[in-house]
Amino acid sequence: MARRLIPSLNRVLVEKIIPPSKTNTGILLPEKTTKLNSGKVVAVGAGSRDREGKLIPVSVKEGDTVLLPEYGGTEVKLGEKEYHLYRDDDILGILQD
Repeated sequence: MARRLIPSLNRVLVEKIIPPSKTNTGILLPEKTTKLNSGKVVAVGAGSRDREGKLIPVSVKEGDTVLLPEYGGTEVKLGEKEYHLYRDDDILGILQD
């Protein structure tokens, strides 16, 4: 049975995207050209509540590719996969093609 983590409140579960370190033809790429701290949103919490008790939904949705801060997040391991848990307001933006 596979476990699934549903984040609480305004938290977002992200699987980091690890860029290739070499091209299809085997040329090694310098680390700087491959480093963009991004990830794919796997699950989102329901959101947080303001002072009046109104729900503030999370700004990203499952499947979004997001730009992540260089530091932060909580590492979570589910089975063999490694994920990171961030607060919604820690995510820097959504990456679009």
